[in-house]
Amino acid sequence: MFIDSHAHLTSEQFNIDREETIKRALDAGVHLIVNPATDLEDSLRAIELAEKHDCVYACVGFHPHEARKADEKSLQQIEELSRHPKVVAIGEIGLDFYYDFSPREQQEEVFKAQIAIAQRRNLPIVIHTRESNDATLTIVRDAVTASPEWRSQKATPESRYSAPKGVFHCFSGDVRMAWEVINMGFYISMPGIVTFKKAELATEVASKVSCEHFLLETDSPYLAPTPHRGKRNEPANIPLIAEKIAALQHLSVEDIARATNYSAYRLFGIGEVGKPQFTYALRNSLYVNLTIRCDADCVFCDRKGEAVIKGINLRIEGEPTVEEVIAGIGDPKQYAEIVFCGYGEPTIRLDAIKTISQWVKAHGGRTRINTDGHGSIINKRNIVPELVGLIDAVSISLNSTDPQQYGELMRVDGARFFPAMIEFAKESVRLLPKVIMTVVDLDVVDKEKARRLVEEEIGAVFQTRPYF
Repeated sequence: MFIDSHAHLTSEQFNIDREETIKRALDAGVHLIVNPATDLEDSLRAIELAEKHDCVYACVGFHPHEARKADEKSLQQIEELSRHPKVVAIGEIGLDFYYDFSPREQQEEVFKAQIAIAQRRNLPIVIHTRESNDATLTIVRDAVTASPEWRSQKATPESRYSAPKGVFHCFSGDVRMAWEVINMGFYISMPGIVTFKKAELATEVASKVSCEHFLLETDSPYLAPTPHRGKRNEPANIPLIAEKIAALQHLSVEDIARATNYSAYRLFGIGEVGKPQFTYALRNSLYVNLTIRCDADCVFCDRKGEAVIKGINLRIEGEPTVEEVIAGIGDPKQYAEIVFCGYGEPTIRLDAIKTISQWVKAHGGRTRINTDGHGSIINKRNIVPELVGLIDAVSISLNSTDPQQYGELMRVDGARFFPAMIEFAKESVRLLPKVIMTVVDLDVVDKEKARRLVEEEIGAVFQTRPYF
């Protein structure tokens, strides 16, 4: 199931078959559609369409092309319309210096005024920017700084983080700009452009930015994906865009759908969260979520918050039994490996790991543990010899080569836990087939020093992992 976060179904291009277009979308698995508006009249049409169809939600606002139409009265009307229960954002708003259909100064004034409406209404915004990235970013930065209370409520009841502030639709920036936008509290989305042969910038962003930060969109009736390029676009084409992003991210289409649906849920409040899972497939591996207990509380971990990864809800209320996990695995040979992971420290349940691993190995599977390396402290003995013959690989969170920084990042006693983790790693290298040590890709971490420690002193494989 997919969500099209941006489709102009109220465009006159759909006048001949709007109802059929919506049916085709539903038949293609697109179960929700967000319809942004371009001016006051289109905002009214968007609401009317949303009232008619349960699967359609509306945004209201003036597109930069139509900024010349906006005056104080019409902007007041936009604010009133934003109170409708099926209006989920102010949009599509922003700047377009490519066509300049409205004077640039007026575009900027109307953009700022509509952000102010969103802030008063505590709604997210849907941003259009074309040949205007610098000016758009300046206005958005200023607005975010000036109104820290805007969207400061929790994204979900469980969240540790504020609600997203909006989305840069039809994103045209590079990876650096993408992360700047994300760090300000925004999502990015790209329509069929990402499927075009010469869309190097779009494909680079879609390759290097985690899908947790994306929404799916068609921008119908524009920018139809390959192989429909040049034809009228429609929401039923969302799966083609999802397939391309999935290929770039080395994930399944289901992974992309689930992750982007969750983003739409956090941003617009539409859709729903899946039930908590204790086994979940990513790429060609199956992950086992044994526990959400942990001896650490890493600053970059959402264990105590939503505990969602790629749209998968890992916030289990009770720990699964060994029998439940084995039933959830099924045939272990269908996966490259069975990974003990999730939003907790798996070695807290060492006996369960050993029993499950023995079963997996007996049925032709391979195993891996993702751990903070504190298992020997947790279990008050050297546990590595107990993993021999049961575990094929261990991935250890190194996080930092400095014990003090290590302690600060993981919120543990670095003087105690850092050397214990290093000893666990060395013992694992000595006894187990493969050991990987990772650091989160944070600017404050000396990654080159970490690489030298891992490769030259410990003899493990070094990897960085993205900071989501």
